[in-house]
Amino acid sequence: MSATAIDINEYDIDSIRNFSIIAHIDHGTISKETKNLQVLDKLPVERQRGITVKAQSATMFYTYKNKKYLINLIDTPGHVDFSYEVSRSLSACQGTILLVDSSQGIQAQTVANFYLAFSQNLSIIPVLNKVDLPGADPEKVQKQLLNAFEFDSKDMLKISAKSGLNIDKVLDLVIEKTPHPTGNRNNPLKALLFDSWYNSYVGVICMMSIVDGTIKKGDKIISAHTGEKYEISQVGIMSPEMKSTTALHAGQVGYIVCNMKFISEAHVGDTFFLQKFPVEALEGFQQPKPMVFSGLFPADTNDLVKLQEAISQLTLNDCSVSVYKETSFCLGQGWRLGFLGTLHMDVFKQRLEDEYGIDVILSHPTVPYKVKTTDGKEILIKSPADFPDKVKLNNKIESITEPFMSATIIVPKDYLGATIKLCSAKIGYEDADLVKMEVLINSKPVDALAAVLHSSRVEIVGKDIAKRLKDLIKRQLFDISVQTTSNGRVIARETIKAMRKNVIAKCYGGDITRKMKLLNRQKEGKKRLKSIGNVEVPHEAFISLMTKKS
Repeated sequence: MSATAIDINEYDIDSIRNFSIIAHIDHGTISKETKNLQVLDKLPVERQRGITVKAQSATMFYTYKNKKYLINLIDTPGHVDFSYEVSRSLSACQGTILLVDSSQGIQAQTVANFYLAFSQNLSIIPVLNKVDLPGADPEKVQKQLLNAFEFDSKDMLKISAKSGLNIDKVLDLVIEKTPHPTGNRNNPLKALLFDSWYNSYVGVICMMSIVDGTIKKGDKIISAHTGEKYEISQVGIMSPEMKSTTALHAGQVGYIVCNMKFISEAHVGDTFFLQKFPVEALEGFQQPKPMVFSGLFPADTNDLVKLQEAISQLTLNDCSVSVYKETSFCLGQGWRLGFLGTLHMDVFKQRLEDEYGIDVILSHPTVPYKVKTTDGKEILIKSPADFPDKVKLNNKIESITEPFMSATIIVPKDYLGATIKLCSAKIGYEDADLVKMEVLINSKPVDALAAVLHSSRVEIVGKDIAKRLKDLIKRQLFDISVQTTSNGRVIARETIKAMRKNVIAKCYGGDITRKMKLLNRQKEGKKRLKSIGNVEVPHEAFISLMTKKS
């Protein structure tokens, strides 16, 4: 944080521009932003994977035609799993750059992000990136954009973020095409919280979009969501690091520090207002629907409380993750988490490990299934543990369905009728021949390894898991049976042979009676061990089985 506060009072509402960059994954948002600010991807997982995961903002001071402008750039992810981050970012903007790869053209997220920005009435500026690539065809891609979105060809800018071609013209175009915010600094304060993070020195830091009014150090504000009161100790902007300012005015985007001690108090989409001037709360964000569910457990049970706190902090910052408590017979207390996709799930796990230093175990990801019984009941299944057994239910299951996909389809108008007819026939959930596969160690189910599979894949997967567990589980003083079952039928079985001690080594001569007595005593002892002994499935075995790509 800067020691001296920056005065940004001179930037009135007409000289402020708030914009974001949206694109399909790998179309160049990181390269484009690197030319402007270098460091918007701050999380270790972002730097390691080369993708944007969290929306970040940064303020730039720019002079155009002898006039000073304050420009706020809000970085957005390109992958579909982080579309919720995009919607949050766009809520703080009036314009956006739609970045398209000149060698790939329009892709799925190009369309999805366009309509997301279009639905929020934002000014959309098309920019063609990577025009210097050998396989680039900017003219062809330009025609695609004209036909799909009816852009004006005069508004399209062709750039290369790598070489710097026309980069200097991007901000000029943003100033010309993006409208200024509509707020009024003389109105009562109305601020929208769209992001937050925890700092061990000052507590929770809140990123705010100031819709109306002014906020400064010493102001007393109230949360519309919780009713809690806070006193502002610092306000500032990200440029790109935290720099304190004298105040934040309508139309500006910045951070506030207000002695908020717990991140659970910072609800994304919350409205803050001055204690003496109550206002009506702003419309929040629509809660996204999880598409993939997975069980999460600490590798070390001593980390349970630490993991709970870490999940609370990450999920309040990322509201797209749903959380339910879950208990596993083998892994103990844990949680069933819902994610927007498998990449979202992998990134969440990596953030727990990188930022909080906690080793975790993730169970097999599943999608929500619907089970319809013969008595008309419909059950939504989010966990393999809840999946019904056909044998136990005496075949009372009428149908099991699984979701296919939610898609935007763009077709020539001549095929519109046939496409609608096809979609209507296949809409929603589709019937599927699904079964639950369980893993049994010495006849005891290992619920964390249960999976819902298509019946055609049960034998292949079951045999593979049994063989791999045989190699991963350590030998004991008794035989260990590893079985995979489905609907009461054993699919595969492997036996881990017991370690053998030579109990007759001390016997001399040919006393067969003494030898048989010792061998029978050893045999009886192993039976007792098997009846009371618990087989420990090592952490490495879970990791190996969970991370293998089926």
